[in-house]
Amino acid sequence: MTHGNGETEAGPVQVRGTVLTVRRVEAYFAMTVVAPGIAARFKPGQFVTLAVGGPATSMLLRRSFSIHDVRPDHGGTVEFVFSADGPGTRWLAGRRSRDVVDITGPLGRPFPVPRDPASCLLVGGGYGSAPLFSLAARLRERRCTVDFLLGAATGDRVFGALTARRTGRTATITTEDGSLGARGVVTDMMGQIIHEARTDVIYACGPMPMLRHVTLLARRYDIPVQVAVEEMMACGIGVCMTCVLPVVGTDGITRMVRSCVDGPVFRGEQVRWDDVGTIPFDALGAPGWEPRSRRGAGLSGAAHPAEAADGAPDGRARARRERTAHGD
Repeated sequence: MTHGNGETEAGPVQVRGTVLTVRRVEAYFAMTVVAPGIAARFKPGQFVTLAVGGPATSMLLRRSFSIHDVRPDHGGTVEFVFSADGPGTRWLAGRRSRDVVDITGPLGRPFPVPRDPASCLLVGGGYGSAPLFSLAARLRERRCTVDFLLGAATGDRVFGALTARRTGRTATITTEDGSLGARGVVTDMMGQIIHEARTDVIYACGPMPMLRHVTLLARRYDIPVQVAVEEMMACGIGVCMTCVLPVVGTDGITRMVRSCVDGPVFRGEQVRWDDVGTIPFDALGAPGWEPRSRRGAGLSGAAHPAEAADGAPDGRARARRERTAHGD
């Protein structure tokens, strides 16, 4: 659907899309589906949900996947990457060309991009790096420079290493077993890259522990970081409340927000990483919660984390935050 001015409607759509390809990519699978309505609406960082198991299945919950790539001008295709670890994803891995799947998207809030050209570091863990490549293309359109930092446990679980080396200004790879790139984890190399690339803003997607450590390191350098969280999502549209996590708002109040509609992209310093999986006692609506005016100042988590950041490496950091923390 289009509005009178010719712009495509931004909301998600549910379609029965034809599978174009299912291919193996190292330890993962990449599925490409013909879904022009989703491709036309997509922005980097958004995701899709798929019904799995067929019409007679007992698997009622949809599966959520970050969108890796779209081709609006080539039939309107959407590609996503997944690991066939459970019955639902194994069913998807068994689909063949011309099969039909029930797919909904694009869902969630996308990555904001800087208003002005900036030096951007994109950090990905495992197949969590999949949504970073469409983001990189968008950043380059804004005349930003892009450096990649990708990691995984083993070489076959690093997704997109060749693409990163081909399209990024630099590409650094780490593996825990040393089978590809440097031995270690991504945060082992972050400090060096930040100094060499003079990084202005960081984007990250991957396992939650990795996102926590990336955020902590970014705060040390006073660099804004946008993270796409990997939370279990049962519905993808904000109804079931299974993907909630504690996030501090600009008013200093912690709220349990839904990753699928309020995210999956958040400012990293606003997520209360140590409390993920719990309802903090001082979260809005928690048992015994009272407004700050009644319980006084100084409670843990009440202050905006960004205000406590320290260790800025140079005088550019504060101006850089104002320029890059809030994009379009």
